[in-house]
Formats: sequence, structure tokens, C-alpha cells
Amino acid sequence: PGPVKVSIRTWDLPTPGSRPHDPRVARDGSLWYTGQLSNVLGRVDPATGRITEFPLKRPRTGPHGLAEDVDGNIWFTGNGSGLIGKLDPRTGAVTEYPMPDPNVRDPHTLNFDRAGLLWFTAQGANRIGRLDPKTGRIRLVASPTPRSRPYGLMINAKGVPVFVEFGTNKIATVDPETMAIREYVLPDAAARPRRLAITDDDIIWYTDFT
Repeated sequence: PGPVKVSIRTWDLPTPGSRPHDPRVARDGSLWYTGQLSNVLGRVDPATGRITEFPLKRPRTGPHGLAEDVDGNIWFTGNGSGLIGKLDPRTGAVTEYPMPDPNVRDPHTLNFDRAGLLWFTAQGANRIGRLDPKTGRIRLVASPTPRSRPYGLMINAKGVPVFVEFGTNKIATVDPETMAIREYVLPDAAARPRRLAITDDDIIWYTDFT
């Protein structure tokens, strides 16, 4: 309630047409983004406006989502090349983790759980994945509903991955131990949930693309 003062600042990126996507604030206050069409990850220092871009290994990686681990490494989905990547901002070194199934060509959104495991969606392949950073092992499971397009994965306060099914009217959870998926049907059959947010009491809010 009452008047609110808002300050909006913008920064021009070093690479025109890079299509910045999925901004993420790191623990040090810096802002990261994926340059989907320029094949880079970018870091913005809000205090100085300085922007640093980090090139990726493959020319068509197509970075999409971002997540930060406890050591400050920035992880990303290679939406155009079927991989998960890790960037060490201190050295610029990139480590790639290809999908074990070549049909899983489009890793999408990702987030760490409290055990340090990295969960992600593969929208077109209709899969949910889990990567163990300690071993590099990736495990994949299929969404129960065909062509459901898993999207926008988040982790709730209990460590349970939650995602929307953009291709249908459902939201789903994943058992962190068994990777069993439970779907929840939304009341509107025409609903197409795209992104979600989770409050501290684990209430799920979602946007409807339709």
C-alpha cells in the first residue's frame, strides 16, 4: 500500500542480437544471462555496469537456463546441442555433460536441490533429468503424459522438484529418490502453464500461457 519508488536501469550488451535469456542473480549480487544466439554466458556487475561475456565450446550450444552451485560455478542447459554445461567464472573453463540419450536434444530449465543434485527439463524430448555433479552421471525419466513439454522446473522447500507441463494442463512433482513423477491436473482443460513460482509455504503459483 502507498506510493512506491521504482528505479529501472538498462544495459546494452556487447554482442548485438545475442537474445539474452533467463537472467539469474548470483550470490555475489552479479546478474547472469544466457546469450542464446551468440553462444555466450554473460555477467553484469550492477554496481559498475561492466559486462563480461564467456564464450562456450560449441558454436551452436544454444544456452537457455542458468543455475549457480555452492562454489560459484554457473551451470547452463545447452538447448541447441543436447548437453548440460558448467562454467568456472574464475578461469572461463567450460565443462560439458552430454545427454546419455541422443534423442534428448533440448535440455531447458534447471535448478539445484539442497543435496546438490541438478534437476532439469527437456521440453521437446518429454523428459526430466537429474545430474550428479560429483560423478557427472545423468539419469532421465519420461513424463507420464506424451508431448507434455516439461518446463520451468523449480525446487520446493522440501527439496522436491516441481515443473509445469506446457503442452497440457498439468503441473507435476518428482520424487527426489525414485524419480517417480506425480501429475496434478489443472481445472481448466485449455490451460497451458509455462512458468511457476513457489512461496515459502510451498504454495505453487503459475502463469497460464493461454
